[in-house]
Order: sequence, then C-alpha cells, then structure tokens
Amino acid sequence: MSLKDILTLIAVTAALVAAVPSAFADELEDIIQSGVIKIAVPADFPPFGSVGKDGQAEGYDVEVAKLVARDLGVKLELVPVTSPNRVAYLLTGKVDLVISSLGANPERAKVIAFTDAYAPFYLGIFGDAKTQVQSAVDLAGKTIGVTRGTIEDAELTRLAPKTATVQRFEDNALTLAALASGKVDLIATGSATAGSLSRKSPGKAEKKFVLRDSPAHVGVRKSEPDLVAWLNVFIHYHQKPGGELDALAQKWLGQSLAGLPPF
Repeated sequence: MSLKDILTLIAVTAALVAAVPSAFADELEDIIQSGVIKIAVPADFPPFGSVGKDGQAEGYDVEVAKLVARDLGVKLELVPVTSPNRVAYLLTGKVDLVISSLGANPERAKVIAFTDAYAPFYLGIFGDAKTQVQSAVDLAGKTIGVTRGTIEDAELTRLAPKTATVQRFEDNALTLAALASGKVDLIATGSATAGSLSRKSPGKAEKKFVLRDSPAHVGVRKSEPDLVAWLNVFIHYHQKPGGELDALAQKWLGQSLAGLPPF
C-alpha cells in the first residue's frame, strides 16, 4: 500500500469517526435544542391521568410531565396513551418519554430503559366486599378482569388457577366498568385505579391481596444515558420531603414519596 493510499484510508476513517456523534445524537440535547418535549401520559388512569371536567388532561403524571418540561425550559406536548400502546409510542418516536404509571419488568427492559421510581404503586386483586378471596388459589372458578398488556395482566396470567377465567379489556376504564356492572367477579389492577372506583362506589373495589409491588418509572428509549441521568437527578431533587414531587404525590395519591425504593 502506498503512502498516498494510507493517508487516504486515515482520512476516511477519521471522517467516519467524526460522523458518529451526529448519527447517534444525544436526545437530551436534541430536546433542549428543539425547545419541545413530547411526553406520553395516561388518558384513562385516574389519579395518574385522565380527562377533567374542563376537557383538559389532569392527574399526577400530567403534573409530573409539566414539571419535567419546566425544569428543562422547553414547551410541553402531552400525548394521551393507554396501557397497551404507551411503549409502542416511545419506540416509534411518537413521544420522547413515557410518564404513564409504567412499571418495570425484565421483558420491558429488553426494549426500553427506565429511570428510578417516581411514584409508589402496587398491583392487586380487587372486588366487592362480599366476595371472599384471600390468595391466588381462591381465584378458582372466578372471572377476573384485567387491562390487556399491563404488568398485572402478566402477573394474573402467571398466578391464576386453570379454572379461573381471565377477561381482558383494552383500557382501564373498561376494566373498572366491568367490575362496577358485575360482568366480572374481580379485577387485577393498580392500587390507584381501584381507589378511584372505591371513592365512587364504597365497598365495590376492596383489596383482596397484593400481586406485587410495582412503583412507577419514566420510560426512555435505550442508549440515552444522559437523558436517564438528568431524569434521575430531577426525581431525587423533587421527591425529598417538601419537594414538588412529594407535594404532588400527596395531592393526587394521598401519600408521601418518603421511602420510595429506587427500583
């Protein structure tokens, strides 16, 4: 190989290396530069997110999204999602983040990254006070409603006896409605969701047993360590007692973030 050929090869290699940063742009920097962030929030999951009487999105996750945009100094675009489509919206670039009561599990971790937890949450079996259920064994012969594609769907599928009937619905509103109308004996859902039905119809969504503790995390596309790091600083800065996240949790969820596990 001639000296000219070697110099040409070095020049081409250098050009390719220089092109790597632009090919794999930092999303945090992109968001700041664009001045806009698109965040997925729940459309049907009070008190985390729902449509208020004024037609506007409201709830804990909605206010957390507003706080993220404020601290970044960018304009916020709220994108309503349901449990089955929220990860897909992130993977296809329709949103930059998912702040939608998203629980972490190994399957989801194969395709997206998670921040530390920003909200307490547990999954359980709920039903009418008259329905006697204390464990998974007692689900035999019962019809249990669950929202399709959620962690509680996976947990229920794993634990339910063969004689139990699992009926899946496309969103949380339909799952709650099925219990309220008597179409199902029980539902598998999150503590906050069941709480919203209990407030409207006392005794209708009593906790039977806990499926698993599942705090909520912000979902981020993989290979974005700077964005995850910024969000973790944001979460820990605001969740301390007296912080804005802690105040929002007490307002919407009725509990403090003190002692919230990082994962």
